[in-house]
Amino acid sequence: MNIDSHQHFWKYEPVKHSWIDDEMAVIRKDFMPSDLKKIYQKNNIDGCVAVQADQTLAETDFLLDLATKNDFIKGIVGWVDFRADNIDEVLKHYSQFDKVKGFRHVVQGEADHNFLLRPNFLNGIAKLEQYNFTYDILVFPHQLGAVLEFVQAFPNIKFVIDHIAKPYIKDGYYDGWALLMKEIASHPNVYCKLSGMITEADYKSWTYNQLLPYMNLVLDAFGTDRILFGSDWPVCLVAGNYEKVKKITTDFIAQLTIEEQQAIMGLNAVKFYNL
Repeated sequence: MNIDSHQHFWKYEPVKHSWIDDEMAVIRKDFMPSDLKKIYQKNNIDGCVAVQADQTLAETDFLLDLATKNDFIKGIVGWVDFRADNIDEVLKHYSQFDKVKGFRHVVQGEADHNFLLRPNFLNGIAKLEQYNFTYDILVFPHQLGAVLEFVQAFPNIKFVIDHIAKPYIKDGYYDGWALLMKEIASHPNVYCKLSGMITEADYKSWTYNQLLPYMNLVLDAFGTDRILFGSDWPVCLVAGNYEKVKKITTDFIAQLTIEEQQAIMGLNAVKFYNL
């Protein structure tokens, strides 16, 4: 079973999606399940996890509605305000929907390097455990120090790092990112998505060999049972297409055993998100 562990849907609105800058103009339009279903049929993908792109409860409800109507959306990663006083109530509400698997906050967009460690945020995250919800970690490399302390605080919550923590591939930065990723990977409750790499390289001139050291580090650090394939569709379209993104991962894991390849291409996502 091939599962895409990371993709997005949206009805494009210029203000809501203001993060889509001029360089990314190609994705300034609607991307809905009917568009993705055709791509999956061509690329032999059986299902996906839809991840939030907007920080509102309306976004979570929008994704839940799409997942209810489209069987190939096996789970969703929504958004809730972990700092809210009523966080327990909100999580309890979403726990009644089987397709809600976990949550994410766009921490990469927060100016505070230590946003993850704010007491009110930690208080909300602590509540995930009782509902068996997961948490997707979306950060830039300069926030990985906080990620390390964050995951150490919650050994019983399942975490996954989105887009290999967005290393600055375009600039060739590696060492600081690599050091912290190894340390974070030593915590067995933390997984990592092989996703979002071509958009951290040069959109027009990236090469497979440029991505290789980063993928090798992730494989060495997390092992074959804690890595998930993800496309980051439709964001990936600014630097390539679905076929190219899938091929990066399948080429990279081609030397592994069939069982290990199957784990990375789908079974780890099933296990992590309880699909």
